[in-house]
Amino acid sequence: MPLSAAFHVVSNVEVLVSVIIPTFDRCAFVRQAVASVCAQGDLGLEIIVVDDGSTDDTAAVLEREFGSRIRVLGTENQGVAAARNRGVAASRGELIAFLDSDDLWLPGKLAIQTAFFAEHAQAEICQTGEIWVRNGVRVNSCAHHCKPSGDIFEPSLHRCLVSPSAVMLRRSLLDRVGGFDERLPACEDYDLWLRIARDTPVWLIERALVVKRGGSADQLSRRIWGLDRFRVKALVRLLEQGNLTAGQRLATRQVLAEKCAILAQGAARRGRQAEAAGYRALPLAFGSVSAAATLWETCNV
Repeated sequence: MPLSAAFHVVSNVEVLVSVIIPTFDRCAFVRQAVASVCAQGDLGLEIIVVDDGSTDDTAAVLEREFGSRIRVLGTENQGVAAARNRGVAASRGELIAFLDSDDLWLPGKLAIQTAFFAEHAQAEICQTGEIWVRNGVRVNSCAHHCKPSGDIFEPSLHRCLVSPSAVMLRRSLLDRVGGFDERLPACEDYDLWLRIARDTPVWLIERALVVKRGGSADQLSRRIWGLDRFRVKALVRLLEQGNLTAGQRLATRQVLAEKCAILAQGAARRGRQAEAAGYRALPLAFGSVSAAATLWETCNV
């Protein structure tokens, strides 16, 4: 069946792409984000905004600006991972696209990605290039942030090389690997992309079709210290699942050791010797049943 015919039909509405936008207290930003989706054209879209317990005027503004063009799901504040998962569960498209509420899509983003899937029947996930804006000023990304295409597992161990706002993926892929880990308050995307990239090529459309806006005080990367703590959890999870190739396993162990060494040094400087000892021991114990417990309890993260 061609992709263009692979619609989920619900209440006589054909949906090819489900757009999931999690938001929390970003009234002005999310309004702009939704508008950038509405400007994508008539592609068989459903737009789902998951309001993760906002205390500002998010719900009222979205209703006034967009009305029935979007669905707003209200929930208690549970974090971005839970918000995205709830949006996916409520959606019905064959293809899923995420958009962070402080980012924007440029015209044609969804059309180019849906065309990619129509032309590449075996592809399960792709992402586009990005334009980075910090505090309203365009900035150039560093060389180490350049996105690879295809087998991206090993380079993705060091840093997250997939942006949620740039991704489109097949629903069947999420069904197979599972959604975002709701136990992670941050780096939940790093965890998911590694679970996907372990055995699935992540294709890059090099054209910059996302405006990634940073610098605001409420961004997770600024509010939560020590993000490598959560990346370590993702690495331990990969190793304990035991379904890596020999090369992937070796690379994952090496990156785990590097990140644990840095975290151990930081914990020791703060006088948290038990936590430091836990990080030093973790790379040696990664294959044991107790590894996860060591990380969660001894390292106190």
